[in-house]
Amino acid sequence: MAEEALKTLPFAQPTQCRRYEGRVAIVTGATQGLGLVIARRLAEEGADIVACDIQEERLGRAAQDLQQGTNQRILPVAGDLSEADAADAVVRRALDEFGRLDTLVNNAAALIRLRLVDFTEELMQRAVRWNVWNTLRCCKAVLPHMIEQRKGVIINNSSGWGVAGGDAAVAYCASKGGVVLLTKAMAIDHGREGIRVNCICPGDVDTPMLSEDARMRGLKWEDYLAGCAHRPLGRIGTTDEIAKGALFLASADSSFMTGAALVVDGGGIAD
Repeated sequence: MAEEALKTLPFAQPTQCRRYEGRVAIVTGATQGLGLVIARRLAEEGADIVACDIQEERLGRAAQDLQQGTNQRILPVAGDLSEADAADAVVRRALDEFGRLDTLVNNAAALIRLRLVDFTEELMQRAVRWNVWNTLRCCKAVLPHMIEQRKGVIINNSSGWGVAGGDAAVAYCASKGGVVLLTKAMAIDHGREGIRVNCICPGDVDTPMLSEDARMRGLKWEDYLAGCAHRPLGRIGTTDEIAKGALFLASADSSFMTGAALVVDGGGIAD
């Protein structure tokens, strides 16, 4: 019974809030996992969504499901956000479709866990490109519009390991730590222009990306989950639990927060 009480299911508690009525949000990495749940929660609370992902076919299906499930407008925009000009094209599409842009959730990322000596040059480049350049380019693309309208909210997805570090994850920790500091620097630069910039730092979350990472390291998923039993809450998190933190940062509930790194990790992820 105690074990069951610790478990939470995504969407088990439907929201009745409408904190984002009339707002438009860009969510990157929106086809699955945390990005999909954040997009859904924002839409459930009244936002129209620009859903971005590199997986074009899956993105189309996800956008259709989101629109049918929330009755909000969902605009799918496919592309590799680590490439120059891709983020600018997303912002142009958003403004052409909706005429405004209020929120950016930088969720697209890559989880590549290896010791530094085991990294290839290509994998090191990918870790930085997908975790840092995605974030920087999307922020740069939305800033002119937010500066002009004198308001806006940016949430960057870092990691608990971007704050505390972790084993066999040097490039990942470095790139996610960079996200924390670029968040703080942007908050300093743009706070007086009405723009708040914060980041969410999740611990281990039940997502396809984490289960694939476990598989790539030769671990059975059930064994990985069993190995988390010693942590303070005895489990990993759900996507919905992390999404709630991101939505708090996106809302007026966090109006006096900028440059913050909100850690949502169940009490610590270090093994």
